[in-house]
Amino acid sequence: MTDYDRRHMTQYMRLLDAAGEGASWQEAAQIILGLDTQKEPERARLVHDTHLERARWLSSEGYRQLAAGRTN
Repeated sequence: MTDYDRRHMTQYMRLLDAAGEGASWQEAAQIILGLDTQKEPERARLVHDTHLERARWLSSEGYRQLAAGRTN
């Protein structure tokens, strides 16, 4: 888990909630990540997808590092 991960933990959790509730990637990118999906759709999709992937990893694996007090 990195310092970036710690700073963005709330966004990660919100992305997981949004995905679980069936929100579109566009809605999540706009509301949670503050991205303009109309002006930069490819960038917004990439940022959304990579952050959601990281959130899923943190929720399944990375939390162990947090619990153990390890950092990268």
